[in-house]
Amino acid sequence: MARYANAKRIQLMIEGLDRFTATPGQGTTRATFSQEFRQGSDFLRARMLEAGLAVREDAIGNLIGRLEGRDPSLAPIVVGSHFDSVPHGGKFDGPAGVIAGIETAFLFRERGLAPERPIEIIAMIEEEGARFGGGLMASRLLTGQLDVTSLADIRDGDGISFMDALCTYGLEPARVQEAVLQAGSVHAFLELHIEQGPVLETHGEDVAIIDRIVGQVELGVTIRGRAGHAGTTPMGARRDALEGAVSVLSKLPTLARDIGRDAVLTVGKLELKPGGANVIPETVDFTIDIRAPEEEVVRDLLAKTRTAVEGARSLGLSTEIREQLYARPTLLSREIHAKLSAHAAALGLKSRSMVSGAGHDAMIMADFAPTGLIFVPSRGGISHAPEEWTDYDQLARGVDVVFAAVREMSGTAV
Repeated sequence: MARYANAKRIQLMIEGLDRFTATPGQGTTRATFSQEFRQGSDFLRARMLEAGLAVREDAIGNLIGRLEGRDPSLAPIVVGSHFDSVPHGGKFDGPAGVIAGIETAFLFRERGLAPERPIEIIAMIEEEGARFGGGLMASRLLTGQLDVTSLADIRDGDGISFMDALCTYGLEPARVQEAVLQAGSVHAFLELHIEQGPVLETHGEDVAIIDRIVGQVELGVTIRGRAGHAGTTPMGARRDALEGAVSVLSKLPTLARDIGRDAVLTVGKLELKPGGANVIPETVDFTIDIRAPEEEVVRDLLAKTRTAVEGARSLGLSTEIREQLYARPTLLSREIHAKLSAHAAALGLKSRSMVSGAGHDAMIMADFAPTGLIFVPSRGGISHAPEEWTDYDQLARGVDVVFAAVREMSGTAV
């Protein structure tokens, strides 16, 4: 059982937030700036206020709760994650980390703890990239890795720009620059996340302390040909975009397997246009996700992928490749890793050090401030699906580690 955290309160917060989904009964679908997203933000705001935090919404929609320190001039320790979701996802991916931060604030309040250094809890937008592509948008904007001037050119699948969506959400596009953090404005960043894999469950362990995160590239690819009638256009006269796409897609898995070294490649989205049963496809759009622990492997697989895509030109087609995300392999803070490991041991928890195969906001924040990442078990290793599950007692054990570390790092007086 957890030593500090209240598993029942955590459950109520997780399940309360999960009510705000566009697909009830079919998993969690909460797109950034949607109606469900606003409802979720309001729900989290109410919980932050209950935990005694002063709450604000920044210029891009991140929700931030602050527990003031005895010395407000000190840079805060920031704890959090995201609360957007993939379509038909699970209730824990992202929200578990946000609610871990809110539960930490509840624990400070209930124990009358007064930190020397301020503590902030953040619920971030668009980590998944499910609406605007690329992923990790909030952390990239916060840290200056994504140029705010590019936001007008970023559009969702319906052609709505990020700036227009931001305005509809009730925020002012002219103020987005205000969200960018100044150097030195974060003392440390901590994120709790579900593992999204089977390792902890398989080994009967309570938590993993992450020492590094794999590199990740996300590409958007368009192959263009020419539309035509399915019955009257001879095979030799066709410029079929789907034929070119299939020639590319059939090669990609082999590229990753041949490179090895834990490299993986995934095509997650595929769309044909015009999309008629009796029309030759004019364009095919798809995404490519590349990941590997070593940057040289990422770059090698990326180069081979570009060559494979460009090979469709031999069929008289044109190709376009858009690099929507490039995040190099990231080493997390050794000092924070040691602190988290020590607190897990002091709490009597079974833990391990682990490499994360998934990208998280922590991988972006690590270039900006000392960063730590904690995993809790995922049942069956399932994630990004309605079946995603972490027992609330297991989640509470992870929160215990976060709370203990934040209490130490914030110079808290009892």
